[in-house]
Amino acid sequence: MRLSRSLAPVTVAAALVLCAPYDAVSHARVDASAAPFGAECRTRVHGSHVVADCHNPYADTDRVRLHVECARWWDLDTDGAPVEAGPAETVRLTGRCWMEVGRAWVSHEKV
Repeated sequence: MRLSRSLAPVTVAAALVLCAPYDAVSHARVDASAAPFGAECRTRVHGSHVVADCHNPYADTDRVRLHVECARWWDLDTDGAPVEAGPAETVRLTGRCWMEVGRAWVSHEKV
C-alpha cells in the first residue's frame, strides 16, 4: 500500500519527532528563582484548645496564622494574629473555642 503524496511528508515528520533523542525534545521552563516556601505546621486539638507548632526550614520568612472554627453555631470562630516564622525558626500558635473545636488550620503568607 502506497501513501498519497500529501500524507507522506506528514508521516515522515511525525516519525522524526517521535524518534528524536530525549535531549532534542523541548522542556517546560522552570523558574529558577522559585525557591521552596512554607513552614511545616503540626496542629493539635485537645478539648477546646488548639496548638500549632510551625517550623520554617527555608530562607524566606513565612507569616503564619491560626484559624479555628468552632463546632457550636453560637461559639465564635477565630483568626489569630499573624506571626512571622523566620528562617530555621519555630513558632507556636494557640487558639480555643468555648466548647468543641470543629476544625483548625494554618494559613501561610510570603513576607
